[in-house]
Amino acid sequence: MDNICHTLTGAALGEAGLKARTRFGNATLMIAANLPDLDVLVYATSASPIAFRRGWTHGLLAQLLLPIALTAVMWLVDRLPRRTPPARSDSASPPLHVGWLLLLSYIGVGSHVFLDFLNNYGVRLLAPFDWRWFYGDAVFIVDPWLWLMLGGGVWLARRHRTPQPAQGGLVFALAYALVMLMSAQAARGAVARTWQQTRGTVPVALMVGPRPVTPLTRDVIVDAGDHYETGTFSWIDGTVTFDRAATPKNAGDPAVRRASQAPAVRAFLVWARFPFWVTLGERRGQQVTGTRVIVGDMRFAGMGPLRVVGDRARFTASTVVAANRAK
Repeated sequence: MDNICHTLTGAALGEAGLKARTRFGNATLMIAANLPDLDVLVYATSASPIAFRRGWTHGLLAQLLLPIALTAVMWLVDRLPRRTPPARSDSASPPLHVGWLLLLSYIGVGSHVFLDFLNNYGVRLLAPFDWRWFYGDAVFIVDPWLWLMLGGGVWLARRHRTPQPAQGGLVFALAYALVMLMSAQAARGAVARTWQQTRGTVPVALMVGPRPVTPLTRDVIVDAGDHYETGTFSWIDGTVTFDRAATPKNAGDPAVRRASQAPAVRAFLVWARFPFWVTLGERRGQQVTGTRVIVGDMRFAGMGPLRVVGDRARFTASTVVAANRAK
């Protein structure tokens, strides 16, 4: 999920009553709710961000160690000498409690991983022991309904100085997430049955993923072997409509086989769930010097090589295969 949602989740947990358990309770919850995203620091390195993200800092080892590290940092901050007295009296501000800080850190980190699991981007929950991707396919990565439930609860709780609105916001948000998870599984089953009835085969792979803002409709991607078919599933009438055009994978192209060994492409394939390939001739003047091979992912095809060609496209990777090697 986006970091606004993560931050609102931490704030809602604090306003629901947990911030009163220890000094820095609110800050700890909001920081912990965003902490696994420290893997964005990979953008400052030469490593491939798309291959690194949602792995090391989201897996089992990080879920165990990050809360301990955050608790240690908050404990050290509490020990720093203060130039000015605290804004609130000791009677109004709870003392620092290491046990509660640790528990709140685990709650915040756990909320982050759960929310990230909900969307179709994927998260490697078992890293570094197992690098499989897990997909909830339930909630779009930016969901204004979660913002409304969590943000409204936080605002009302602070305005009325009572935890009940934040507690209600958390209950509604959790119920919404669980309903969307069940909806995703039910929609997946309906699409699989429709595909088998109309095509007579079992799909190689299938995604019935969330759309922004509209929880009653979903995007469909079916891996049919050598190509993908896309469509829309609607809970309004319980039907799936497949698009007329299919997207070829082009995985058998000799240039594609060569390109798949390039470091940037290999890193992209670590993350890709439904990869497809586009080849373009590279020219120098009138002479064809090679083939540019671009790989995208059907989950983000609208942001990929069908619209943006080149190495800087966010959800693509590309390399050039020399003309004498593409044969």
